[in-house]
Amino acid sequence: MNVAPIGVLALQYCHKQLPLTVLRSRAGFYIGTLDAGEPCSRESVEYFAYREQAEFALKQGRWTQRQSV
Repeated sequence: MNVAPIGVLALQYCHKQLPLTVLRSRAGFYIGTLDAGEPCSRESVEYFAYREQAEFALKQGRWTQRQSV
C-alpha cells in the first residue's frame, strides 16, 4: 500500500517531484508520472484492467510501490 503524493522513482532517477497519475500502456493502466506530457515513471507494481480500478487504487492508497526501474 502506498499514499505518496509524488513519484518515488521519478524523484530517485529523474530528480523531479512529479505528481502521481493514472497512465495507460499496452499492458493496462498503471500508476505513474508524467513529465512534459510524456510518461516518466511507472510507480505501481500492478497493472489494472480498467482506468477506474487504477484511479480507485491511487485514491485509496491500495497499490504497491515499485522499488526500482
